[in-house]
Amino acid sequence: MSRLDSVIRRLRAQQACLERAAALIRGLPGPVFELGLGNGRTYDHLCQLCPEREIFVFDRQVTAGADRVPDAEHLFLGDIHETLTAAAARFGRSVALIHSDIGTGNAEGNARIAGFLSGQVPAFLCPGGIVVSDQDLAYQGAQALPLPAGVPPGRYFMYQAQ
Repeated sequence: MSRLDSVIRRLRAQQACLERAAALIRGLPGPVFELGLGNGRTYDHLCQLCPEREIFVFDRQVTAGADRVPDAEHLFLGDIHETLTAAAARFGRSVALIHSDIGTGNAEGNARIAGFLSGQVPAFLCPGGIVVSDQDLAYQGAQALPLPAGVPPGRYFMYQAQ
């Protein structure tokens, strides 16, 4: 598979999982977390899927165009280990959806960040809340959800908080 084919497959999986997650949280209150703004594609898509929700973005730095960046009140800049930990007191278990796309492209780095996020996510998700991630974030108290049709196992991961 070419690198282009791989990117297309990843983006289709991401889109399908986000759309499924948005449908699953329709009856839940709470904001959305976007972990990793990047160039703002998924943030923009989440704004379209969840127009009634506040969306909070966490990233090390802003690299997206100005039209795809949330206002300062909804943007947490800095190391995810610090910003996410600091946000716990503010949000508690109120978040309906967490989308994480902060893989490093390095297996060791991905394992470290997945371990950290697996320990943090339960403190944020409301009961029934959904996690969509590019990394396996299995944690105690989460139920793995079936992936949408066409999304190969291991390409993306979805969980629901109990």
